[in-house]
Amino acid sequence: MYQLRKNKSGPVIITSPIKGIKTVTLLILFGVGSKYENKGNKGIAHFVEHMMFKKTVKRPSPKIISEDLDRVGGEYNASTGKEYTGYYVKVDASHIDLALDWLSDIVLNSQFEKKEMDKERGVILEEMNMCRDNPMEYIQEVFESLVYGDQPAGWEILGTKQIIKNISPKKLIAFKNKNYLRSNCVVCLSGRFNKRVIEAVEKSFSDLPSGKAGTKLKVKNSQKLPRFKIRNQDTNQSHCMVGFQTAGLFDKKRYPLSLLATILGKGMSSRLFVEVREKRGLAYYINADLDLYTDSGYLVVQAGLDNLRIEEAIETILGEFSKITMAKVGEKELKKAKDYLKGKSAISMESSNAQAFYYGNQQLLEKKIETLEEKFKILDKITPADILKTAKENFIPSKLNLAIIGPYKKSKKLEKIIKNWPKQ
Repeated sequence: MYQLRKNKSGPVIITSPIKGIKTVTLLILFGVGSKYENKGNKGIAHFVEHMMFKKTVKRPSPKIISEDLDRVGGEYNASTGKEYTGYYVKVDASHIDLALDWLSDIVLNSQFEKKEMDKERGVILEEMNMCRDNPMEYIQEVFESLVYGDQPAGWEILGTKQIIKNISPKKLIAFKNKNYLRSNCVVCLSGRFNKRVIEAVEKSFSDLPSGKAGTKLKVKNSQKLPRFKIRNQDTNQSHCMVGFQTAGLFDKKRYPLSLLATILGKGMSSRLFVEVREKRGLAYYINADLDLYTDSGYLVVQAGLDNLRIEEAIETILGEFSKITMAKVGEKELKKAKDYLKGKSAISMESSNAQAFYYGNQQLLEKKIETLEEKFKILDKITPADILKTAKENFIPSKLNLAIIGPYKKSKKLEKIIKNWPKQ
C-alpha cells in the first residue's frame, strides 16, 4: 500500500513498500512535456532530458555518470511525454544510497555546456531518424498530428530538426529552471527500503527551487468530419492507426472506454484479433489502446496490414466499431474483459518500477491516486448497457481518424471508406 508524504520544504513523496523483493526504484517526475512548448522551441523538453546525463561537478563526464550505476548493475533511464518528464533508477536495495545520490545529483546539478550540447544535437537527430525509419513506432506521431493538428498536442515530442540544430543552451537552462520545481514534482520510492531511506529522499530533494511552473496550452478540438492521412514510405506492410477522439483522464467514461478497447483489441481472443488476423489473415499484429491526457484522449486500433488488402482490412476494423455500437456485449464477454484488465494490472504491479510509475503519474497529473482495488470496484459496476452507450457516443464519424504509413501517396478508395462510414 502506498503512502503520500507532503511537506513545505520539498516535493510530494510517494512510498510504496513491496515485501519479498530485493530491489528498489527511485523515480522523479516533473509536470512538463512537449505540450508546454511553443512553435519556436519544439523539442526543448526532450532536449533538456538528454542534457541531464552529460555533466555535474561531482560527475564531470557522461562516462562517469553512467559508470556509477553500471558498476552495480543498476537500471536507469528517462522519458519525455506530452505532459511529463521522468527519471528513474532501479537497483539492488543495498545500493539505494548510491542511487539517491546519483539521481539527486543529475536533477539538481546538471550543467548544460555548449560543447556537450552540440554533440547531443547529433544524437537527437539520429533518434529522429531512427523513429521515422520504424513505422510501427512512428505511426503514433502521424496519428496524433492528424488528431490534434498544429498545436502542441499534435507536435512531435522530439521537435524539428531545424530547431534542434539551432536552439541555445540559454533557452534550455531557462526552460529547465522554469519547470523543474518542487511544486511541479513528485518523487516515488518503491520496493525494499526503510524509514532512514525515506528521510534521506526528503532531504536530498529539499533543494529543488520553489516557484510557479509553466503552463500547457489546452487542446483545441475543431473536428467535425472524419480525417485521413497517409505518410508515403516504402514499407512491406501498411502500418495504420484508426480511432476516435474521446474525453480525457478526468472523465468517468474512461472506465467503459478501457473495457471497449479490451473487448475490441486486447489479447488473442479479442474481436479484432480473431476477425482481422485469424479469420482473414490480414495482419500479424493488431491491438487496441486507450490513450488519455489531462484534457483529451483517443481510443485507437493499431495494426500492420497487407499492402494489397489495405481497403479490406480498414473496412473490417471499422465494421467491428460499427457492430459494437449496434448491440450490447454479452455478460460473459464483458466479464472476460474485466478479468483481463484486472489480471494484467495485477501482473504489472509486481515490479517496483511499475508501482512507482503507477502511483507517481496519477499524483502528478490527476492530483489524486486510485488504488487497483478502487478501480476494480468501478469496473465491476459497468454494465453492457454502459458499454453500448459509451460506444454510441464515441464511435461516430465526427470523431473518426485514420493515419497510415505505407507505399502510396494517396488512396481514393480509403478516402471513400472513411467518408462513407458507417454507411457501407
